[in-house]
Amino acid sequence: MMMNVLQFTDKGIYCPRGDFYIDPWKPVNKAVITHAHSDHARWGNQHYLCENATVPLLRLRLGEDISVQGVAYGETLFFNGVKVSLHPAGHMIGSAQVRVEQDGEIWVASGDYKLENDGLSAPFEPLRCHTFITESTFGLPIYYWEPQQKIFSNISQWIYENQQAGKASVLLAYSLGKAQRLLYHLQHSVNRFLVHGAVSIAHEALLKEGWPLPPVERITPETPKADFKNAVIIAPPSAEDAAWMRRFHPFALGICSGWMQVRGNMRRRNADAGFALSDHADWTGLLNAVAATGASQVYVTHGFSSVFARYLTEKGIDAKEVTTAYGEDEIITNAAS
Repeated sequence: MMMNVLQFTDKGIYCPRGDFYIDPWKPVNKAVITHAHSDHARWGNQHYLCENATVPLLRLRLGEDISVQGVAYGETLFFNGVKVSLHPAGHMIGSAQVRVEQDGEIWVASGDYKLENDGLSAPFEPLRCHTFITESTFGLPIYYWEPQQKIFSNISQWIYENQQAGKASVLLAYSLGKAQRLLYHLQHSVNRFLVHGAVSIAHEALLKEGWPLPPVERITPETPKADFKNAVIIAPPSAEDAAWMRRFHPFALGICSGWMQVRGNMRRRNADAGFALSDHADWTGLLNAVAATGASQVYVTHGFSSVFARYLTEKGIDAKEVTTAYGEDEIITNAAS
């Protein structure tokens, strides 16, 4: 019979013997953080533990004075005899899965993850375990991602066509994570990037840490309108429908999100183009990740959790849906522009 190495509580995922929480959504004493997005890393905890690359991102979001300890991937810590280590999740820079071992039993809390190597994040590392806690953001068979090289080629072609038509290209993407992924992969086909203040704040923090990203120019009220002609502009989803966007006319709007896999979503948001670029695993990726763990017990969190848990159960895995407070990636929405 399996022991409850981790428990699901009203504060978050808790390890009783180690007395720590993983990505708690209410303030606790000791929090192990999988990554810096706001639904997984919240303000108010007494002490934070995360992968080294996440430390400056947590300080950016939560304040320089927080108590935070960074560790390398694979480095082992012990909490009252419980063995804890962080391993790449591939979701964004610094994202980690949390491996917890107690009396020979291994649980892995994956946070958010994707299997395709995006070139910036440390690639997802499959971990053998007895129990796996998985997200299911895109846990439906309709979600199947094309290779990112094809997606970025399509984005580059879209930008070229907009420029030929005398339009700026506005791409909406999360300020931390996806925006940098766009910048990293488009830098060879785009000479100049203009960005929203929220993107600039996150980007500058990563540049300061030495990440191989191109320079960007922050859009301010003083930015000349002439600079927007045929420009490539990257902004967070929160900028959509805001007065901030009106200055770019004429422009075409492209949304970079896994939700764009369903064409109706693009129409509903009045976008000119939708690119199904996601930092989460698609249906096949979720199944492959679960299979790679060899886990006989799986807990399914945010997303299409009931559907995915039922499918795993039909395949002979003891899978259960659990309710958490995860599910929204955007973290820097109020930066001045």
